[in-house]
Amino acid sequence: DTLPPPALQFATMCGTDGPAYIRQRPGMSTFVMEDGVVYHTYSTYARGLDGLWGAYQWLDRAPKGRNESGVWWKRRDEYGQA
Repeated sequence: DTLPPPALQFATMCGTDGPAYIRQRPGMSTFVMEDGVVYHTYSTYARGLDGLWGAYQWLDRAPKGRNESGVWWKRRDEYGQA
């Protein structure tokens, strides 16, 4: 598979190649140890980290929010009938 040009450009800017660039994404995991056993309790990546990024907390309260578009983004009158 060929990566889109922006991904290759960002990879070059970061000093890596395309496949390594798309493998290395932000993420967060939590672990707990009970009775000497370590349990992986939670992981989140990409959009799941929004709450930790301070700028998004401000953008979410702005009149147009993050000014995003997507299939999940609908105004209250754009949903189907219940």
